[in-house]
Amino acid sequence: MKLFEPCYDMALRWARHRHATKYLGGLSFSESVFFPIPPDVMLAPMALSQPNKAWQFAFITTIASILGGIAGYWLGYFAFDAWLSPLIENWGYTHKIDTAMQWFKDYGVWVVFLAGFSPIPYKIFTVSAGFLQMAFLPFVIASAVGRGARFFLVAALMRWGGAAMEQKLRQYVEVLGWIVVALAITAYLLLR
Repeated sequence: MKLFEPCYDMALRWARHRHATKYLGGLSFSESVFFPIPPDVMLAPMALSQPNKAWQFAFITTIASILGGIAGYWLGYFAFDAWLSPLIENWGYTHKIDTAMQWFKDYGVWVVFLAGFSPIPYKIFTVSAGFLQMAFLPFVIASAVGRGARFFLVAALMRWGGAAMEQKLRQYVEVLGWIVVALAITAYLLLR
């Protein structure tokens, strides 16, 4: 049963849609505040299907993500105690916020850079930075560097790979998809 190849083909079709850059910007913004799906899942196929626009897509993703991070910062700054804290508690994310706050105490601005670059949920750190009233300018700079490095790296890899990478991915997408599922299940069971 092929599950991932049709999804891969659909992502490539969506990446060529005439409004794809708007969707990419919206996804990038919302992921930095609340949305659980990272923009890489849209950026990669867009850069892969149109390598000549890879830098443009990375730039849009970066700017929208930074603006979303700023929105998350102000959300944490102004609304954490009033209504965000009970919502986080209801969703069962209190331990993640506690971990993020400890990381802020231990590592300061570097944790924003790390969260911006890595697959760690960036939104947790944008809201936490606002709640903890981190200095705004260092927050924006660390976000810009971390997010920019991540998204331009994704675009560079897709641009570099081009059509050959697209064909290789299509050839192995099922195997890679099931490996990712197995790794996610294993990580869940180990970290539970």
